[in-house]
Amino acid sequence: MAYDSNNVFAKILRGEMSAHKVYEDADTVAFMDIMPRCQGHTLVIPRVAVRNIFDASQVQLAACIGTVQKVGVAAMKAFAADGMTVLQSNEAAGGQVVFHLHFHIMPRWEGQPLGPAGASMERPEVLAANAEKIRQALAL
Repeated sequence: MAYDSNNVFAKILRGEMSAHKVYEDADTVAFMDIMPRCQGHTLVIPRVAVRNIFDASQVQLAACIGTVQKVGVAAMKAFAADGMTVLQSNEAAGGQVVFHLHFHIMPRWEGQPLGPAGASMERPEVLAANAEKIRQALAL
């Protein structure tokens, strides 16, 4: 299927929609998920128009995974997490909802299950505070 340039992540990249960004470089952007499944739930996307993992080049995937690792380490520190779930879905049957390649970074704690996907939107002030915690951990 063709890439839809009006998806929400493309709009964030163009500055048409806001996001609580935690990290960006020449190839990737990381920002808070507005419907988090846990505290610190962050998304990493490539700056290029790529629908899913099958459409991405190895260079694009490497850039994304490098950012996933960097932001994941910071998120674990920021939220004193016991572990981390990294999730990446492709196409509707695979659970993909936004059709721009993205990776979920979800800090985890022993005995705490993930919340349901897409259950509710988080308050902007909570997202801003969580983003700041991750940015501070990245600065260490």
